[in-house]
Amino acid sequence: PMPFAVNGNVLHVDLTTGTLEMEHPGEEFYRKFGGGSAMGVHYILKHMPAGADPLGPDNVLTLFTSALTGLPISGQSRVCANARSPLSGAVGDSQAGGFFPAQMKFSGFDGVVIRGAAATPVYLYLHDGQAELRPADHLWGLTTAEVDAALAAELNDPKIEVLQIGPAGEKRSLLAALMNMHTRANGRTGMGAVMGAKNLKAVVVRGGGKVEVFDRAAVTAMQRSGTKSIPDYPDVKGLGLNGTADVVAFQNSIGSLPTRNYNEGTFEGFETLCGDRMTDTILTERDTCYSCTVRCKRVVETEYAMQKVHPTYGGPEYETIGTMGSYCGVSDLSAVSLANQICNQYGLDTIGTGATVAFAMECFEKGILTLEDTGGMDLRFGNADAMVELVGMIARREGLGDVLADGSAAAARRIGRGAEENLITIKNTELPAHMPQAKKTLAVIYAVNPFGADHQSSEHDPMYEEGGLPHYYTRLAMLGLDQVQEPGSMNPEKIRYAYRTELFYSALDTYCLCQFVWGPSWELYGPDDMARLIQAATGWDVTIDEIMQVGERRLNLLRAFNAREGFTRADDTLPGKLHKPLQGEGPTAGFYFTHEDLESYKDIYYGLAGWDAQTGNPTPEKLAALGI
Repeated sequence: PMPFAVNGNVLHVDLTTGTLEMEHPGEEFYRKFGGGSAMGVHYILKHMPAGADPLGPDNVLTLFTSALTGLPISGQSRVCANARSPLSGAVGDSQAGGFFPAQMKFSGFDGVVIRGAAATPVYLYLHDGQAELRPADHLWGLTTAEVDAALAAELNDPKIEVLQIGPAGEKRSLLAALMNMHTRANGRTGMGAVMGAKNLKAVVVRGGGKVEVFDRAAVTAMQRSGTKSIPDYPDVKGLGLNGTADVVAFQNSIGSLPTRNYNEGTFEGFETLCGDRMTDTILTERDTCYSCTVRCKRVVETEYAMQKVHPTYGGPEYETIGTMGSYCGVSDLSAVSLANQICNQYGLDTIGTGATVAFAMECFEKGILTLEDTGGMDLRFGNADAMVELVGMIARREGLGDVLADGSAAAARRIGRGAEENLITIKNTELPAHMPQAKKTLAVIYAVNPFGADHQSSEHDPMYEEGGLPHYYTRLAMLGLDQVQEPGSMNPEKIRYAYRTELFYSALDTYCLCQFVWGPSWELYGPDDMARLIQAATGWDVTIDEIMQVGERRLNLLRAFNAREGFTRADDTLPGKLHKPLQGEGPTAGFYFTHEDLESYKDIYYGLAGWDAQTGNPTPEKLAALGI
């Protein structure tokens, strides 16, 4: 019999031959792997030969939901994309929200495993349990909103949801994202380039199915109580009112707002970039994902340099405000919003793109890039016009934009002349807008994370430091974390906190839950609620311990993939910049990590993970214990 809350259908697509095959995994498989990244990487390890070219037909691209996707509750409409990353050569991993994930589940499929490459552009159409490949030559070259409109007309259905690559993915930019609703991005690790190399323009989903759950009344009760308690959680309330940009002022106050390519931790122009400023000036609407009552998604309308920023392309998140704003020394919110729109139109990861522009700006300031290289553009920090123009050039692969379109690490190799010293990359992936100098556990998480620096792979330091709210500590205690630390500290207990919360976040990316609604400490629902939701959806007697083990299984699958591809402890590094004293003013000025610090953190971390201290890779015993 079919387990509750899943379709029991995994679609295998071979684009080279055009064949579509359905697999029907059993209940044990769903319980063991959960969904999301764990399920995706399970199939990648199974079907992708070692050493496969990330932009070749042998790379395997997976898209997975979970048993919780499509439930009538906040924070469940997430889809995980995985493949070998062309940016790093390591495992690629990326999540997105919106309405696509729930609609994919309703279309009758839990996941899709995509191999091969089509000879000419195609799109995959999933509807009511049926799957078909259709020609997409007429969509090639169109921007994301144009594709959405064309497909809605072609299929005569305004309610379809589309996950697609923009022109950046067609041109195989390694910064390319997968876009849905032309505002939601599977951003990091170059998944757009992988899909572009496969000549797959889009995945279109539509279905009238609904998710059959074990205890619908329990799910409904949880949604009602969650919605009612939003005002009781100041962080969640602020997120709804002002979006993720609600944290700009806080980040600046602790010296964690990366400024001028991570050279400083505070930005003198931060106030004009704050979430409440956006709300008061250019916000037109609070958008949301399927069945979510938090409503954190921004929709803005403004103009910059005589170019209109349309509500259809949403609005910037905190990370985008960081990378296009403070990273570049730009304090104009309309300029940041326009850069965000260009990324959404062309299908670019805003974190990688903004950070790559900031890298180019520092190269220009130091004379490594000249006016000749930039085509006469004055690329100094603070030049908002240049920032916007360069984002467009990256999107279209024009001039200097072509050099930068594969990210800053590849660009540094092409530019030479000491450009590497200006990089802020780990495993070729640009650092996000949370600074390890302020949140010290991020130093170890950024370094060891299998797919490069990521701010959404563990809970941040302030939650486990004195001066927080009581519910932070109550929830962290559920994960065995009950020794709250003093602010700014870094010690073995802090590293244990980073590791334990990393396992929980890993579970969130397996069950495909939104970290802003279901994260371990400050969010709307806690770890105990998550266990209750899985029980209500599936009927399984899941505990927090089992949830943590599912997270550990995913983490070890990701790390096992990297081990197979030749990655070792030596790849778990920090960029040189983090080993030099931070410039500027503010609480983190002058701070840096020594190489000895990092190596000792790694020793502690690998010990907690049960990995080989020499290689940094999972031991055969650890993999066996997790059934991998």
